[in-house]
Amino acid sequence: MLYIGVDLGTSAVKLLLMDASGKIENIVSKEYPLYFPHPGWSEQKPEDWYEQTMLGIKELLKDFDKSQVAGISFGGQMHGLVILDDKDEVIRPAILWNDGRTYEECDYLNNVIGKEKLSEYTANISFTGFTAPKILWVKNKEPENFAKIQKIMLPKDYIAYKLTGVHCTDVSDASGMLLFDVKNRCWSKEMCEICGVKESQLAGIYESYETVGCVLPEIAAELGIPTNVKVAAGAGDNAAAAVGTGTVGDGMCNISLGTSGTIFISSNKFGVDKYNALHAFAHADGHYHLMGCMLSAASCNKWWMDEIIGTTDYSSQQKEITKLGENHVYFLPYLMGERSPHNNPNARGTFIGMTMDTTRADMTQAVLEGVAFALRDSFEVAKSLGIKIDRTKICGGGAKSPLWKKMIANILNLKVDVIESEEGPAMGGAMLAAVACGEYASVEEAADRIVKIVNTVEPESELVEKYEARYQQFKEIYPACKALFDKIQ
Repeated sequence: MLYIGVDLGTSAVKLLLMDASGKIENIVSKEYPLYFPHPGWSEQKPEDWYEQTMLGIKELLKDFDKSQVAGISFGGQMHGLVILDDKDEVIRPAILWNDGRTYEECDYLNNVIGKEKLSEYTANISFTGFTAPKILWVKNKEPENFAKIQKIMLPKDYIAYKLTGVHCTDVSDASGMLLFDVKNRCWSKEMCEICGVKESQLAGIYESYETVGCVLPEIAAELGIPTNVKVAAGAGDNAAAAVGTGTVGDGMCNISLGTSGTIFISSNKFGVDKYNALHAFAHADGHYHLMGCMLSAASCNKWWMDEIIGTTDYSSQQKEITKLGENHVYFLPYLMGERSPHNNPNARGTFIGMTMDTTRADMTQAVLEGVAFALRDSFEVAKSLGIKIDRTKICGGGAKSPLWKKMIANILNLKVDVIESEEGPAMGGAMLAAVACGEYASVEEAADRIVKIVNTVEPESELVEKYEARYQQFKEIYPACKALFDKIQ
């Protein structure tokens, strides 16, 4: 049988076709626009997601026996606010995870309602990217649109609805809304009251590997697939990537170098960082995870290469970088503000340390190292909780760079396991579909049988020592700049 994984990303939807053994048969990617109506805002049209997903599935299956398709599931960009009216039509463009407009609403939630109450209700505090402050923003700034809301959805769940007619979400994605009681895996009545929404306006909750329904007859006919193709709830992109890299079960770690960057630690037990610097979310394997998320990771390198240097040949620029651990230039990778661990939408990208002999290679190196240093900031929080991690998986577009992987290994002093397939959320989505269809008894069994480590990047003691000194300098830069970031907004 064949299984489709849909990775609904920020710049494109990536579709992956997997057979029952976990072999990848085909991959297709379809791009769609991203809109910035005001500085710090970020929006997309859900209709674009659906249109490109359908085109992508058709292309994905073009040369395959469509009758063998058994299941579809998802990994998707988290936190985005999709609102539908009483006719299930989209009311306004989706407000995305990297949108920073909700600073007033976050201030209200964190400082008027209070962080302690938010953590009690949801295991998390408010970040500008989360969904609940977006709902409050619509309520405060677009009351006419708020009055029309019949359903509140997340990005991937809109695609699931279009395929099945079912308003659904999963526990991992719902965890990032600030409307979800993570510990008890249900909607928080208190948060619904605070945001002025009814539970009936929220989607039905499923575990990531559970079937929400089958494709609608008209969808099956359009795609040429059977009407009994199951659609599983899927997961937020980071939880789906964790499934795709085998980061399930207790005490496993995955680093994702995508548009955003995350460090993801799976756990069989529920736990909360008392400072809420890390997110405490439900995991797609039926358990829990802690996650540190930075808003700009591989997108920092893309910005630097595309917009500043003006090249698409990323690897050639990295070949000029030869002296690791010796760079005097630092880069704060806060191009869209920052989430973990600083929770500051006013933070901004910053270079510091340039001199007359600074080269373009030094600047490029600083960008790559800055992302790794920022990931370590979150890793330090995890270590402060007594969590002991000595190795990590890695995925995302940035993981294709051998140099970046070497930096990660030495800056975080971790063994970095490279897996055979670095397809992340799309692979995780296909695996969740296979579990929903009974191909595997559990998510852990699917991961054990499908995910294969092909190489490990080991930290080098001399380089670890050099980077330790650099990190101690790096972590002083943000506190020194924080007041200035607030002033220049």
